[in-house]
Amino acid sequence: MQRAPSASLLRNFDTYSPRLWLRFEREQVGSIRCTVKNASQAYCAYGEKPGTRRQHMQLRSITGDVTGRPTIDGAGVRLVRVLGSPTVKTFDPFLMLDAFDSVNPEDYVKGFPMHPHRGIETFTYLVNGVIEHKDSLGNAGVIRDGGCQWMTAGSGILHQEMPLASPRMLGLQLWINLPAAHKMTDPKYRDITIDMVPCVEEEAAYVAVVAGEYKGVEGAARGDYVDVRFLDVRLKPGARWQVETNPAHTVFAYLYAGDCFLMEGREPMLARHAYLLGDGDTVAFEGGEEECRFVLVSGAPLREPVAWGGPIVMNTDEELMQAYFEIEEGRFIKHWLPSAQD
Repeated sequence: MQRAPSASLLRNFDTYSPRLWLRFEREQVGSIRCTVKNASQAYCAYGEKPGTRRQHMQLRSITGDVTGRPTIDGAGVRLVRVLGSPTVKTFDPFLMLDAFDSVNPEDYVKGFPMHPHRGIETFTYLVNGVIEHKDSLGNAGVIRDGGCQWMTAGSGILHQEMPLASPRMLGLQLWINLPAAHKMTDPKYRDITIDMVPCVEEEAAYVAVVAGEYKGVEGAARGDYVDVRFLDVRLKPGARWQVETNPAHTVFAYLYAGDCFLMEGREPMLARHAYLLGDGDTVAFEGGEEECRFVLVSGAPLREPVAWGGPIVMNTDEELMQAYFEIEEGRFIKHWLPSAQD
């Protein structure tokens, strides 16, 4: 028989009252600009020799520009919410993107005390900083500069993420929706350290292959349920860099330092913006006057109903309500390790 979580595990659980989640309002992002464009055809561009690759490529163009808004989450963490409820359909399977960048520990040290998740995967990528993690599976660890953590909430998990004071806290957290068939899969957690992340150094860019595959190089992580690629790209000033993408995937770029241009239409791209990239099989960038840092993220859309309330994401309102009833009745967690209940 499952036991309810101990008081020590849920010391700060009231910070995330389930009753407040039941009154969850739709997330608001600061600004969304969407247009509809058809990506153009282009011949072997940027120095490719005819015959070495396909003769035509379809360049993706910007079809959405999302500017995040400052908000406070967890126990008092200041961050920027870039993606949220208004972008669920267009950025499917990606539900939420939070960005944090601060040199003031008061902005983040209160952290995210123990709280539940179900029906999603969370991926935290830390460019700079230190974050401690603990969960109901008994996992406990620390991620540091260049590291990340991939958590599959599945049927239910309790975890906490507590940033420690650092010279700079810079990173992202991405929520990935789980397919209906895997919403109640077993939860699991993976720590990924910087030495596990392969990098590809090219003339135009330095590419960290965090998840998925790039030019035959397998990343440090690969999604078990959603095919996701996550590249951290350091683009040299004025350099041109392009990458092939799966035509069936949703693709977006988030700039966190510097600026650059999307080659198709030569559209400027600014820091702290998420750019949805439309139909096509290739994305091409050109660096600005200074080095540009951005993540390029892609994944297979699910095209399923989304019922979202706080940290729980299911397919129907009934499933969502059931999850909250289980939280209040102490039946939410299906998989415990004995040490996690002490």
